[in-house]
Amino acid sequence: MDRGLREWLGGLSGRELVLVGILGVAALGGAGLWYVRSLPQPVAIHAEPVAAPSLSATPAPLLVHVVGLVREPGVYELAEGSRVIDALDVAGGPKRDANLSALNLAAPLKDGQQIIVPRASDVEAPAATAPGAVAASASALVNINTASAEELDTLPGIGEVLAAAILQYREEHGPFTSVDQLVDVSGIGEVTLEELRDLVTI
Repeated sequence: MDRGLREWLGGLSGRELVLVGILGVAALGGAGLWYVRSLPQPVAIHAEPVAAPSLSATPAPLLVHVVGLVREPGVYELAEGSRVIDALDVAGGPKRDANLSALNLAAPLKDGQQIIVPRASDVEAPAATAPGAVAASASALVNINTASAEELDTLPGIGEVLAAAILQYREEHGPFTSVDQLVDVSGIGEVTLEELRDLVTI
C-alpha cells in the first residue's frame, strides 16, 4: 500500500474508516453489476407449436330404400362405396320371381336412393306417349281378389303366412272392396299397405 495512503488512513477516526469501507464495498458492487450487465444476454426463441395433422372425417353412411321383390323391404344403412347387390343382400335377398336383369347390380349406391326390384313377369311399359301405355302398366298389378297364394307371395312384405291370411280373409268376408281393406288382414299394417298400394288392384 502507498505510504501516503497509509498515513491518510491512519489519520481517520474509527467512524470515518467504517464509512470509507462502506464506500469501497459499494464501489466494488457497482463495478461488478456493470460488468454483469455488459455481458451478452441470451435471446429467447419461442417456437410455435406444430399442430397435429387432423384426422379425416369418417364417411357418412348411405341410406337406401329397397322395395319390390325382396324378402325384407325397408330403409337400410350401408357403408360408402356399397353397390346395388349389397343393398339386396341386407334386404334379405330377392324373391324367386324377381327380375334381377332389370337392375345393374354393380352400380354404386347414392344416399337417399330407392331401389325397386320388379317381378320377372312385369312387362316393360312403353313410353308414356305411346298408345296402350296405361293398359300395360295396369296389367302388371296383382288383383288381390283373384291372385293365388303364390302370386301374393311375390308382393313386398307378403310371405307365405300373409298370403294364406289374405286368402282366408277373402273366404270369410268375400272380395275386397278397396286396397285399403288389406289392413283388416291380420299381420298387415299401414307400412306394408303403403308398400303394396301401387302394386295391387281389385
